[in-house]
Amino acid sequence: STTTECRRMTRVVAGGARASTCGASLPAGLRPKRVVARPRGGTTTRLVVRASPDTRETTVIPEPSYNVPLGLVGLSGISAIGLKSVTLSGLFGVLGLFLLFQAQRVKFCFDDEALEVLIGDQLEESGPNAFVGGRNRWKYDTFVNWEFWWPGFPCLVYFKETQTKPEGQIHFFPIIMDGEQLYDVMRERCGSSQNSLPEN
Repeated sequence: STTTECRRMTRVVAGGARASTCGASLPAGLRPKRVVARPRGGTTTRLVVRASPDTRETTVIPEPSYNVPLGLVGLSGISAIGLKSVTLSGLFGVLGLFLLFQAQRVKFCFDDEALEVLIGDQLEESGPNAFVGGRNRWKYDTFVNWEFWWPGFPCLVYFKETQTKPEGQIHFFPIIMDGEQLYDVMRERCGSSQNSLPEN
């Protein structure tokens, strides 16, 4: 793979017919490569660009964020020192360390048609969903609603989709990636959020 720095984010051209990186068109037959783009404001967004002779696809992967895991580790310390609760301290500590580990390996990948949860820098499939079964990949046109809890300090992302089952399936994920990047790409590809709270 090739890594380069750009001053603007690569965008998918309407219809997926063309895409560009650093202002240059992708030649036919280009192998997959990774691009690091820097949109306005200096925020870094990792883009994985997959191209074939006939199609051009751009996959956006928000950068990891350790805000939630470190917040839980902080609560663990407060529980131990301030509340003198070994139980709460242990609970927050274990959960914080687990999410700290997960933030380094779990990737939310947004391609031109679906959100998929992948693992590691090699972007391997995450396997069947442990709770509802099936692949951890959901097409945007099956999203009924999605929300952030809470917008000021995003901890959880909720969404409901009809791909898993017609009546709708609810999902919750801890936000262990850049919340602003995640919010922007979900608005762009999943549509605007519909409600202030999730509905069954």
